[in-house]
Amino acid sequence: MASAIRAPRLDLEPLDGCHADELAEALDDDRLHEYTGGQPVDAARWRQRCLRMNAGPEGPGEAWCNWAARHRDTGRVVGWVQATVRWETGGPSTALLAWTTSVPWQGRGLATEAARAMADWLAQQGVGRFSAMIHPAHRASERVAMAVGLTPTEDVVDGERVWTGAADTG
Repeated sequence: MASAIRAPRLDLEPLDGCHADELAEALDDDRLHEYTGGQPVDAARWRQRCLRMNAGPEGPGEAWCNWAARHRDTGRVVGWVQATVRWETGGPSTALLAWTTSVPWQGRGLATEAARAMADWLAQQGVGRFSAMIHPAHRASERVAMAVGLTPTEDVVDGERVWTGAADTG
């Protein structure tokens, strides 16, 4: 369901196996897992992951949307964004958002730009509410969430605070 999205400095490309080598290189840094656990994966694992994500969830009423974030000036993949969308009948559809930016590209507003572009696109598709799960010590991700219009709740799941907000339809 995901389609290409153009942001001011980034092109968000629907994720597929051809992004595996670039993602493995861009995200090969243990520091990216400081708050989420895990470790970097190689291109073969990224290819498997891309195939699984493109196959989508098994249950009805849900979609996985994943994009590689390509910096337009350099042509390099600098991160990725994702949304798990739950299509609701009789109420607003929701999306759980996530974002990752390569360590050398952090601090330049690219995660915010990519997350905003993704949220705007999802709102155009009828998603009315967003959420994200953020480790309480991950200040950079909290700033991205605030820029997308999310606010923290009192809910904590697996050690991460749940942030929520309505889609900006203006």
